[in-house]
Amino acid sequence: MIEKPGMSHVRDGMRIDWDVPITVDDGLVVRADVFRPLADGQYPTILSYGPYGKWLHFEDLYTDQWRRMVDQHPDVAAGSTNKYQNWEVVDPEKWVPDGYACVRVDSRGAGRSPGHLDLWSAREAKDQYDCIEWAARQPWSNGKVGLNGISYYAMNQWQTAALQPPHLTAICVWEGAADYYRDLSHHGGILCAFARAWFPSQVIRVQHGLGARGYRSRMTGDWVSGPPTLTEEELGARRNDFWQDCRNHPLASHEYWRSRMPDWSKVTVPVFSAANWGGQGLHPRGNFEGFVRAASRQKWLEVHGIEHWTHFYTDYGVALQKKFFGHFLKGENTGWRQQPKVVLQVRHPGERFVERAESEWPLARTRWTKLYLSPAEAALVRKPLAKNAAATYAGFGDGVTFLTPPMDHATEVTGPIAAKLFVSSETTDADLFLVVRVFTPDMKEVTFQGALDPHTPVAQGWLRASHRKLDPALSKPYRPYHTHDEIQPLKPGTIYELDVEIWPACIVVPPGHRIGLTVRGRDYEFPGGPSTGLGTLGAVFTGVGPFKHDDPRDRPADVFGKRVTLHCGPSRPSRLLLPVIPAKR
Repeated sequence: MIEKPGMSHVRDGMRIDWDVPITVDDGLVVRADVFRPLADGQYPTILSYGPYGKWLHFEDLYTDQWRRMVDQHPDVAAGSTNKYQNWEVVDPEKWVPDGYACVRVDSRGAGRSPGHLDLWSAREAKDQYDCIEWAARQPWSNGKVGLNGISYYAMNQWQTAALQPPHLTAICVWEGAADYYRDLSHHGGILCAFARAWFPSQVIRVQHGLGARGYRSRMTGDWVSGPPTLTEEELGARRNDFWQDCRNHPLASHEYWRSRMPDWSKVTVPVFSAANWGGQGLHPRGNFEGFVRAASRQKWLEVHGIEHWTHFYTDYGVALQKKFFGHFLKGENTGWRQQPKVVLQVRHPGERFVERAESEWPLARTRWTKLYLSPAEAALVRKPLAKNAAATYAGFGDGVTFLTPPMDHATEVTGPIAAKLFVSSETTDADLFLVVRVFTPDMKEVTFQGALDPHTPVAQGWLRASHRKLDPALSKPYRPYHTHDEIQPLKPGTIYELDVEIWPACIVVPPGHRIGLTVRGRDYEFPGGPSTGLGTLGAVFTGVGPFKHDDPRDRPADVFGKRVTLHCGPSRPSRLLLPVIPAKR
């Protein structure tokens, strides 16, 4: 039976208003679904705004993810009919009974909302602002609105919070990048091809106007991306191609990227930032940057593991979200006043995690440990080298790996990581791919279930040598910050000092294991071979999931395929900086 949009229906213990119109400030009408309690009253709102189609059931496009999640985590499906499960947003059946109204908005140009599709644009942030204020004015609202969701529905929270909507009360940013240039499109200045796979498979498939050529909703019986059915030419004219936008804007200083950056000084709302250790290539950097840089006096950080979509839906994740929002949106005594500022699921080999409370990030008791690259022994050593040495590798090759001796005791590495390298190239540029790794006593690599790829290394960092310019105001020894506002070509054969940001990580290295640093000329590949990918992002994963840097137009062989040399020694102390954590006393 087809539900009639714009009308209120009672189903599964909720009052559901389908396709409610919200008029934003430029006159466009976007469409929202509202799930709320049956009893009259005024309730706090959990709101999400994004392009994935509010009428599309989770399992219909993300079949692999849904089935794996409910098989391995049965608590996700328990206590719900699961009829209204939607990719990366809350299940209303687990929130409405607790006295929340859940509002899902299709962003302009997506799902049921008309308009021009332009991802993460300033226009979208203003739309979300208007949707927040609309929700706060409704007769069923108590005037307090929280933003919640994963990935896209987390990322745009930073931008909208910086606009300071009067009724935005708290935000839960669950695995959400914040800087679309540094976190997503250009890692260290190197073009990442993620958008090449993601944009057509997850966004275009639910663009508004697909109508009868798109999905039919199992929630309403109507078209997910309707009502109109447009031609391919009409659809193309109504969207910005995000992958082409990434390719066309190679510097962070371009207005395209600057217009998408949050002003951290204006993010003052209470923040709960939830990151994933294995999210290299997309999310965790933004969660850490947001937690550290947001001006809010009330902010908390949590870091977990496994796939990036899972813990948001488990009892563990839902309990944290309700504890946070119950405090700020409902004024309940949820225990959030005693919530540690930082909660880490400390990662051990074998997908084992041990929860620990901390007070800050990076951890104040960190022992910043310098390990120097020694080419002669292919080693990481504690003392600077007494003599000059060098290691050369092919620009598109597997590079060189430097190893510590076996650990004589369990060693925890938790926090941001950095490397200082002295490099020369046979050409005018070089791309550096850095991988922090751990090996067992018999030299098998320890990897983890990452946010997407099942064989993710401990940590990764990237830098294009011509993007080496640092921002002195924002750079830290443990987290260099590159301006990416100009290209500074190399002189072939000349040695340059490069500071490389390696994204935050966590690993307790057992006795007998070794820590390794690999400096490569191309993406990391898991030595054990490829694994099964995910339907929406590629059939095969090789260690970095869809976060590859293999566009030949960005990396022409005559520039990036020649030999690169790492220089070490007294005047060229190439080194890795690790955050070693002593036990709490």
